[in-house]
Amino acid sequence: MRILVVEDDPSVAQVVADALRLEGHDVLVALDGGEGLSVLETSVVDGVFLDLVMPGLDGLTVLSRIRSRHPNLPVVILSAHADTKETARARELGAVEIITKPTALRELTQVLARFTSN
Repeated sequence: MRILVVEDDPSVAQVVADALRLEGHDVLVALDGGEGLSVLETSVVDGVFLDLVMPGLDGLTVLSRIRSRHPNLPVVILSAHADTKETARARELGAVEIITKPTALRELTQVLARFTSN
C-alpha cells in the first residue's frame, strides 16, 4: 500500500514513515497540510495518516479538503493535542481512527491493517 503521512514535526514524520515502511508499505511524507494536499493532487495513495495541529492549514481543514476530492480515502488522525471538539469534528469528517501521540508503533500498523481489510 502507498500511505501519505502529513506531520509537521520531521522527527515524528520519520518515525511513523519508518514504521510503515518496515511493514512493507510505500510511504510519502508531507511536512504541512498544503504539501499534503499537493501530494494528493499528483499521487495515488491508499490512506493518509494526518496530524491535527499544524501551522498553516490545520488537520481538520486538510481532512475537509481531502473529503471533497477523495470521499472514500481512509484517513487516520494523529495528534498529541486533540481535544474533544477536534476529535468529534474529525469523526464527522470521516476519520477512520484517532490515535493520540505518542503512540506505540504497533498501534499504527494495527490501525492500518484494520482499514485495509475493509
